[in-house]
Amino acid sequence: MATQAWSGVHPQAIVDPSAKLGKDVTVGPLSYVGPDVEIGDGTEILSHVVIKGPTVIGRNNRIFQFSSVGEECQDKKYAGEPTKLVIGDNNIIRENCTIHRGTVQDRGETRIGNDNLLMAYVHVAHDCVVGDNTILANCATLAGHVRVGDWAILGGGTMVHQFCHIGAHSMSAGGSIVLKDIPAYVMASGQSASAHGLNAEGLKRRGFSREVISELRRAYKVIYRQGLTLAQALEALERDFTGVEEVQLMVDSLRNAHRGIVR
Repeated sequence: MATQAWSGVHPQAIVDPSAKLGKDVTVGPLSYVGPDVEIGDGTEILSHVVIKGPTVIGRNNRIFQFSSVGEECQDKKYAGEPTKLVIGDNNIIRENCTIHRGTVQDRGETRIGNDNLLMAYVHVAHDCVVGDNTILANCATLAGHVRVGDWAILGGGTMVHQFCHIGAHSMSAGGSIVLKDIPAYVMASGQSASAHGLNAEGLKRRGFSREVISELRRAYKVIYRQGLTLAQALEALERDFTGVEEVQLMVDSLRNAHRGIVR
């Protein structure tokens, strides 16, 4: 990691006196940290970043230039309520990302977990919940109220409709338009996105055993290869895969699919 030319708050940065900065926090030149912002130990704010509150940012994050973090949302119903943004630890937020606070019509909070990579120009709208270890590639866009499960990967330019759920360990191809939920472990692509198999390569890289991946392939076929309705597929999975913990994660994502699933 390159050494910064400054330590602490750069003389050309603006940090509101009420903001709370932890140990070894770096704020670069021409960045702004507003009131009601809390930043954890070791986090680096590079130049030209704007952070507004109420926002809580954890430890050891890196936020790159021209990102806007904690701004009020783009929902016309928003009327200035003190909603919140919470970001966990060890995240990398690259250039020109925009992350907005929540609305009182939902949970009142946008939340990003730990160890995530948000590449350049990513947008995370109000009330989104992003888990841990995700990758949102360049220009991925989350509309309001979207949920992204752990280890999910959204390819560059992926656009996700409001209220969609992106399942854990799933993956979208670049340029996908996601109008329905992507179940856990599923690969999707297209405009609008449809399912294109199990994310088996990703599972191998994360240490899933051959036996577990085989069971997940069987479960995928129940959902997508037997002509079953979603309710029928859920019934079959709950009946035939009771001893496979990893399949249960897929079952849970199907059960919570309020917009239907990609087909």
